[in-house]
Amino acid sequence: MKRLDCASCNIKSSAAKTLNVAELSIMGEHCSEVKFKKGETIFKENAFSSNIVYLKHGIVKIHIEGPNSEQIIKISKAPTYLGIPTTFDEKINRYSATALENTTVCFISLEMFKQFIRNNADFSYEIIVDLCKSELDSFNNTVNRAQKNISGRVADAILFFHKEIYKSKEFQIPISRIEFGNFVDTSRESVCRVLTDLDNGKIVKVRGKKITILDLELLKTISKNG
Repeated sequence: MKRLDCASCNIKSSAAKTLNVAELSIMGEHCSEVKFKKGETIFKENAFSSNIVYLKHGIVKIHIEGPNSEQIIKISKAPTYLGIPTTFDEKINRYSATALENTTVCFISLEMFKQFIRNNADFSYEIIVDLCKSELDSFNNTVNRAQKNISGRVADAILFFHKEIYKSKEFQIPISRIEFGNFVDTSRESVCRVLTDLDNGKIVKVRGKKITILDLELLKTISKNG
């Protein structure tokens, strides 16, 4: 771990950008930076937490252990906060976060964070905006998972990686086929079948974990009509 000079950080959250130099100095005194390798757990479900977690670099999966298998709730790309809803009040993590690539995280003192919430209206507003966006995304994901067929859900996932994570038509999927199935609420076999169909239809090219989108508009149509 190392203490941070938050004032000179160029990857501040929108909330941190509202803080003055003195407040950023206080944050730096109550914040530690930790690097995680791919596959390492950042925080674990049901464990006690006294920190707000800010994802500075990298990609992580947010997941919950179900009665039969892991459920991937979302995949998050830096920069973003992780775990505010579960740690802010109860101080118990209700889900786990695992690095999908080499990742850098800032652990921020929960009590100091609460002081900024109470004393800085602009900081509070930006946190509320961030939480509202996250909740709306969760609502949309829930509806899509419940109402779309498997092809639509797989198309949604590919478009998510394309638009939200990599911003490219060519990328390496950062999760296994089993995890992909958990991400879209289906089996590994169903994911493989749909990916094969998309490959045969020349909508995407699939080579192991490498995905190349060949027909973006048709992929969007499958997502929309799924």
